[in-house]
Amino acid sequence: MKIEKAAMIGMGAIGAIYGQKLNQTYGEDFAAVAGGSRARRLRENGVVVNGESFAPRVAEPGEEFAADLVLVSVKNYQLDRAVEDIRGFVGRGTVILPLLNGVTARDRLAAAFPGNTVLYGLVIYIDAVRTDAGVVHTKDGVIQFGEADNTSPSPAVEAVRRYLDGAGIQTEVCPDMIRAVWKKWMMNVGVNQVSAVTRFPYGKIGAVPPALALLHEAMMEVVALANASGIDLTEREAREFEDLFGSFSPAGKTSMLQDVEAKRRTEVDYFGGTAERLGEKLHVPTPVNHVLTLLIKSIEAAY
Repeated sequence: MKIEKAAMIGMGAIGAIYGQKLNQTYGEDFAAVAGGSRARRLRENGVVVNGESFAPRVAEPGEEFAADLVLVSVKNYQLDRAVEDIRGFVGRGTVILPLLNGVTARDRLAAAFPGNTVLYGLVIYIDAVRTDAGVVHTKDGVIQFGEADNTSPSPAVEAVRRYLDGAGIQTEVCPDMIRAVWKKWMMNVGVNQVSAVTRFPYGKIGAVPPALALLHEAMMEVVALANASGIDLTEREAREFEDLFGSFSPAGKTSMLQDVEAKRRTEVDYFGGTAERLGEKLHVPTPVNHVLTLLIKSIEAAY
């Protein structure tokens, strides 16, 4: 199996960084999916990453572009619309790779495209910030992806790895991708939500003990949910993440804090909100995430 043509929907911070690399390497065989005013803006203004502009091929819904791979890099609340926008680019053998936060996107895409290979995917170690002038970052990050079990990677996984590696994108195929997705979600539930309610950048969260304690408690509720779901997460993973704060850019901001500052809708429904819903289903208490969800929704209501 070989990936020759790929499309990406979502040219936000993550999409812009990886879209730039894919565009530089594959040119017209890579396309950004966008319609209406988004398509016009992409064609007229391009995308700016670290001060450099690039203009990817734009494929509007309804156009012909036979994609072997579709990367999905939208917000969770944009996914239903994105599914309809990419339908025309998903053929019989198209592989779909979501790069969304949370633990629900892969299953939603698999339900929408039951005849296709839908991988698990996430991005770690990236510090992208959206500004009025474009996207700024110092770390490219790593795309972790694969099937649920990758002890023997499938042909689709190997093909996607070759394609991404060919563009200079760092990848990691994790043996247990479900655990990897839950671990990233645990981190997001902690740091994104705490940063949104405190307005703290990474450096301040790590330096303020009450904020760090709140982050830890939110993550430990996810650990309890994981264990109730048969997923092997422990407090050790939470502590390891907390120990990493010294390596983050002190002024760096989570995506949810950036959304709050820009008065955009947040993904709280897919962080604390999902934790609450799973807690009710699994009979696991999630009081910290309940309060964080209410606080963030109150912040959104005040925009």
